[in-house]
Amino acid sequence: MSIRDDYNHTLYASYVGYITQAIVNNFAPLLFLTFARQFSLTLDRLALITTLNFAVQLLVDLVSARVVDRIGYRVCVVAAHVLAAAGLVALALLPQLMPDAYAGILIAVVLYAVGGGLIEVLISPIVESCPTERKEAAMSLLHSFYCWGHLAVILLSTLFFTLAGIDRWPWLAGLWALVPLANCFYFARVPLYSLTGGQAPLSIRHLFRQRVFWVLMVVMVCAGASEQAMSQWASAFAESALHLSKTVGDLAGPCLFALLMGTSRALYGKFSEKLPLKKAMIGCAALCVGCYLLASLTASPALGLAGCAACGFSVGIFWPGTFSIAAAALPSAGTAMYAFMALAGDVGCSGGPTLVGFVASAFGGDLKRGLLFAVVFPMLILAGIARLRRRAK
Repeated sequence: MSIRDDYNHTLYASYVGYITQAIVNNFAPLLFLTFARQFSLTLDRLALITTLNFAVQLLVDLVSARVVDRIGYRVCVVAAHVLAAAGLVALALLPQLMPDAYAGILIAVVLYAVGGGLIEVLISPIVESCPTERKEAAMSLLHSFYCWGHLAVILLSTLFFTLAGIDRWPWLAGLWALVPLANCFYFARVPLYSLTGGQAPLSIRHLFRQRVFWVLMVVMVCAGASEQAMSQWASAFAESALHLSKTVGDLAGPCLFALLMGTSRALYGKFSEKLPLKKAMIGCAALCVGCYLLASLTASPALGLAGCAACGFSVGIFWPGTFSIAAAALPSAGTAMYAFMALAGDVGCSGGPTLVGFVASAFGGDLKRGLLFAVVFPMLILAGIARLRRRAK
């Protein structure tokens, strides 16, 4: 069977799409200290790089709700990968070529952020539309590739810097650009399917009138917040609150968190037939509550680390699971629903860590207090999924 007729190639291209998303979100932060040294950038200017990345992705999420169906999925997803590759190449070249290196970095960030935002909106509905029998398993497995991509970016970049030297980071940016560049040619050939079976998608006005849509939006915000509130602060928490070394903090923080989050998604993809999705999400939300409480209330570094690590496992299916529930509850919603849910998830991803930081600052920099506040996010997920179960019954 040729590539143009086999939906498995659509799934493979989608997996690489999520690896691309992981590259554009996680490569530049590895270079922040290098940027500060090489280009004399202050911490506030470095922070703006991440802020700009997610702000552009939020804007793309919002605009995509109206334009993707008009332009077409194939054109948009190929363009997304071209922009992601162009942004990474620009990151390698522009800071060296422009008089203002910082402006060059920001231009590169805008380019790959537009690509990343489109990928986030497009890939989930592309996989949902494929003629697979186990939709929830396919969605969970898809999102696990973001975690594997995140791990690959950290580990392979660290290996490159060790072997070639940190000053050769532009070469690595160019090498990472090959991933989306190759995938844009792949997506140009794979089969794409209609999300609504050829019927006209639900209008945005009618979508906003659905109560279930707003429950799902709240769950999606809390899914992003539950995930990133721990992920973004895990390394600093391990170092400052648990008094561990920087190396141990990094390995026990972002790396272990991403590993267990990916494992959770892959396991649910394998065993989804035996475990109903809403029951699994309720169980994971309860586990997440316990993880935040354990990490924030224990005096034991070992138990605190266990809470951080297990939190990665507990949040794994929140994001893909909410997409799957939405697809089943509103099958005619079309691309707009996925765009708004991606928007909600990104709001949670940016807002969750920010609120943890504000609360910690209010208590004199106590991250344990900040993470204790974050327990509200999985509790809201529990309430939201329970409401959806009652509606289904």
